[in-house]
Amino acid sequence: MPRSIEFERHDTDILILGSGGAGLFAALHAQQTAPAGTRITIAVKGLLGKCGCTRMVQGGYNVALGPGDSVERHFMDTIHGGKWLPNQDMAWRLCEQAVVRVRELENEVGCVFDRNPDGSLHHKAFAGQTADRTVHKGDLTGIEIINRLMEQVLSRPVERLQEHRAIGLIPTPDGAALSGVLMIDMRSGAFRLVRARAVLMATGGGPSMYRYHTPSGEKAMDGLAMALRLGLPLRDMEMVQFHPTGLLAGDHTRMTGTVLEEGLRGSGGYLLDHQGRRFMFDHDPRGERATRDVVSRGIYAEMRRNENPDQLGVFISMAHLGPDNVRRMFPGMVKRCADCGFDLAGGLVEVVPTAHYFMGGVVVDPDTRSGIEGLYVAGEDAGGAHGANRLGGNGVANSTVYGGIAGEVMARDIARLRALREPDAAVLEAEIDRALRPFAQPAGHVQELRHRLQEIMWDDVGVMRTAAGLERGIGRVAEIAGELAGTGIAAQSRAFNPTWHDWLNLASLTEVSEVIARAALARENSRGAHFREDFPEPGDLDASSFTVARRSGDAVEVTREPVRFTIVRPGETILPEGEPETLVENP
Repeated sequence: MPRSIEFERHDTDILILGSGGAGLFAALHAQQTAPAGTRITIAVKGLLGKCGCTRMVQGGYNVALGPGDSVERHFMDTIHGGKWLPNQDMAWRLCEQAVVRVRELENEVGCVFDRNPDGSLHHKAFAGQTADRTVHKGDLTGIEIINRLMEQVLSRPVERLQEHRAIGLIPTPDGAALSGVLMIDMRSGAFRLVRARAVLMATGGGPSMYRYHTPSGEKAMDGLAMALRLGLPLRDMEMVQFHPTGLLAGDHTRMTGTVLEEGLRGSGGYLLDHQGRRFMFDHDPRGERATRDVVSRGIYAEMRRNENPDQLGVFISMAHLGPDNVRRMFPGMVKRCADCGFDLAGGLVEVVPTAHYFMGGVVVDPDTRSGIEGLYVAGEDAGGAHGANRLGGNGVANSTVYGGIAGEVMARDIARLRALREPDAAVLEAEIDRALRPFAQPAGHVQELRHRLQEIMWDDVGVMRTAAGLERGIGRVAEIAGELAGTGIAAQSRAFNPTWHDWLNLASLTEVSEVIARAALARENSRGAHFREDFPEPGDLDASSFTVARRSGDAVEVTREPVRFTIVRPGETILPEGEPETLVENP
């Protein structure tokens, strides 16, 4: 054990990192499935139910319950949207179990979603889908889901470690299994090793290393950075989803980058260039209802063409749908825009592509098990379900479906994972030393480094990519990492030290940024969210492969593995018996 630094010990049976949709559903299902007396602990970087990305979901939850829809249709849209890169078994389970989960959300968790006059669930249109299947609560769906889940968890015997930051996955000395997680109690600054028989990583993604981004500032890809240092394989790391319509309100406000949800375009909103012209039909016959990757590239192309220095982005217009109707359908966004000086219902709102979601993540099986015993991964930390592009509405469905699966699987698995495992002392000491590094360096300007990283990633590893830009970006990210290693913080107390956590956030972001750029350089074709201007063609769909990145020592290695077409192959379609195939188009 490390001798120079004191740390506390804490033991539990099931440890859940994160309190978004995946973490809270995992806690509920673990508590329902595990034997009486099983200790279940949720650790969260902020406050339970008050942080994370699920709470920020506006649009809704994809589920095939509407007229003319089916699980098969939802699955085919997911595969087409993911450009034939998804793990098909994971994608099928997502679509199939979403039907089960949404009923559980309403009937057991207590969520109330919008309904039609006949009492059926209302489904709104989202881009890239061949049916209206997005269930919602106005345009504040995430708040409804998280509030009700939080009430359920708070009523159960689930231990809570709030304001506890996970900084390291600690293996056993032989590396064959996970011992536990090293954390910082942010209130006291103390290190705490939490051992568990099963650990769920559900920390969420949060690609906030870009100039424009939707996640809150504390989201820093910590989970994937920890997985990298443990040596776990990560897939599809080049696949960063830019939401096409992020609010552009100026550098003076954090509201810049906030999503204006897909339902705006789904309901008939227009995107206009600086001359007031609808331009998306220049880029795709579906216009504004093309998938997020296509619309983001269309907007980015218009931004590059624009010669007006006073306008950086493009505009979204809803007034033609009737201002009163827009206010009724999208009250949350109308108010949010008004707070920033925009009239969404009757005027124009400037928007820009904003880094929103991460399709890449830890390689897992459909039961959420990772490559090391004792570690499970669900939600945005897990790769595979979305492939090259996530359909709007599939994100919160993915989190709740796989969070519930993880809770049940962990509860069953701990019957054979009986003993708590001792940690690798060397890894534990290395993670503590890494976290304490800024206290031994001269004070610098961490936020300036973060802003530079965001500009680098936007310019070189953003919506459109080239080999020259990616190589330049890799070098510039390495410079940021080097400068950060020599940058310290002024306040020496570890208790409630926000600058220390800013430093740790940036350390995680630089680690993951390098992997994004290297995976993007390795993929010499264009699929979904990854677009290479020097390799614009998608390549042979039948020979599709996904990238796998690992850290070996100080180097990141990227290899390719073939996609397994376990359910359907390119050129094929699965639909319920009697449904005409012509109804399914490639979105």
